[in-house]
Amino acid sequence: MRKDINIPKVEDIAVAVVEELNEEKTANIYNVYLINLSEDLIENILVTSKGYGENKSTGEKIKTSTLRHQFDVLIPNTFVKIEPLIEDVFKLNNEYWVSFFQDNKMLDKKFIFLPDTIQKKNYVNIPTINKQGVLIK
Repeated sequence: MRKDINIPKVEDIAVAVVEELNEEKTANIYNVYLINLSEDLIENILVTSKGYGENKSTGEKIKTSTLRHQFDVLIPNTFVKIEPLIEDVFKLNNEYWVSFFQDNKMLDKKFIFLPDTIQKKNYVNIPTINKQGVLIK
């Protein structure tokens, strides 16, 4: 029965949107990072990302393409850049679904940045990266 199924809780994995200078140091850009805050290695990582929402004035449904990213391994207390994020999609739900193996168990967790949450007023210091941004654990 369903009540007999043990679904492990994913902890110590986070996704952050960080505002940074571009390579030329001429403009601010936003990058999305996956952070392994645990003391364990995570492997065979698959991240799917998409944006979705609704145009408030017309009621029209809006969605972006679904992107998939794969990373072999992320050692404890490190991070990896998933993708850049453009400001145009800040008004949408930005979803990052992360699946990975940890201790020979497959785990997954969905992280959703709600519309208009990627703002300076919501910035915190991002652990491991040591920059300012919006963090979801």
